Amino acid sequence: MKLRIKDMREDNDLTQKKISEMLMCDQSLYSKYERGEREIPLNLIIKLADYYNVSLDYLTGRCDEPGINKKYNK
Repeated sequence: MKLRIKDMREDNDLTQKKISEMLMCDQSLYSKYERGEREIPLNLIIKLADYYNVSLDYLTGRCDEPGINKKYNK
């Protein structure tokens, strides 16, 4: 997941500082999330998915389609 959150940030021309401010955390902590040195709390993963308007599956690397899938298998 660390690579996808970094890619999403860079694809949107954002700095770590900008994202860390949105997440209300320190930039150095966010940097550790991107490098995989710290695990990202679920609530922050959800905020990032909402911010980038992508699914949690995409953000966490479970799928390669960034769109939010409204269909659920039963």
